[in-house]
Amino acid sequence: MVCAIKDGKNKKYDLPLYVDKKTGFISFKSKSGKDLKALELPGLWNGAMSNWNTLFVEVPISTFNPVKTVNDLLREQHQ
Repeated sequence: MVCAIKDGKNKKYDLPLYVDKKTGFISFKSKSGKDLKALELPGLWNGAMSNWNTLFVEVPISTFNPVKTVNDLLREQHQ
């Protein structure tokens, strides 16, 4: 994912403008073995940006090497 923080004229975006404070969703999580419900507010921090232009581009699988655990860093692609 790439996020541009400046426009074509090199002016910084006012990123808090892209947070929709009237929107939210319930997610289910767990902590210490206890199930929890959480109210999450979409915004820049979780990828659910409001009024933001999004462009999806397909890339070769060889360029996509996500790191979700420490052990993922041991894969050949991250050496």
